[in-house]
Amino acid sequence: MATFEKGILGGFSGKVGNVVGSRWRGKNVMRSLPQRGNYTPTEKQAEQREKFKIVISFLTPIKSVLSLYFGSKQGDKSCYNMATSYHLREALVAEPLGYSLDFTKVLISKGDLRGIDSPTLAAAANQNLNVGWADNSGQGNASAFDVMVVVVYAPGLDTFYTNLNVATRDQTSATLNLPPFMAGFQVAVWATFVQATGTHAAISTYLGEVTVQ
Repeated sequence: MATFEKGILGGFSGKVGNVVGSRWRGKNVMRSLPQRGNYTPTEKQAEQREKFKIVISFLTPIKSVLSLYFGSKQGDKSCYNMATSYHLREALVAEPLGYSLDFTKVLISKGDLRGIDSPTLAAAANQNLNVGWADNSGQGNASAFDVMVVVVYAPGLDTFYTNLNVATRDQTSATLNLPPFMAGFQVAVWATFVQATGTHAAISTYLGEVTVQ
C-alpha cells in the first residue's frame, strides 16, 4: 500500500489500471489489485483472521458504547479502533480449538474518571439484576452525579443488553430489568461510570456472571 499527497493524478477513488485508489485514515492511498487464483493463507495469517473475526463479532453490537466511552480519539484512530486493538492484544485466550474472549479482561470504557468501588451483582425474579456499589463521590474526580452505564451479554443467545443511564453514583444500587427471553440464560455484566456531560469515563469493571431468573 502506498500513500500520496499530491501526485499527477491527485486523490482518486476506484480502479485505474492495476491499482485502486481510496481514502484511508485521512490519507490518499493506492493499493495493487489482488492477484486472482487460488490463495491459501499462511498459518499465521489464518490465526490473525480468526482473532480479528472473534473480536469484531463481539464488539460490533456495542460499537456505539465504545465509540462514546473508550478513551479519546487519537489522530485518525477512533475510540472503536482503540477498543479493537486493546481486545486483540489483551482479551483473547488461546484454546485447543481456537480463541475465545476472557470476559474478566473485556472493557466497555476506558478513561481517568474514578471507577466503581465494592461492586455487587445478584439475580432476582422476573429477569431482574440487582447491582450495588459504594458511594465514592468526592474521591478524586468522582461526582455524585456521574452516571452508571451497564452492558450485559448472554453468550448462549449471542445478544447484548445495554443501559446508558442506570443510576447516579450516589444512589449505590439499581435494578436492571432484562428482556423476558433472557430468562434461564447465563449473562456476563460490565459496568462503568461516566460524567453527566458524557465527556469522561472510568475504566469499566467486570461484575461477573449470573443466571437470569
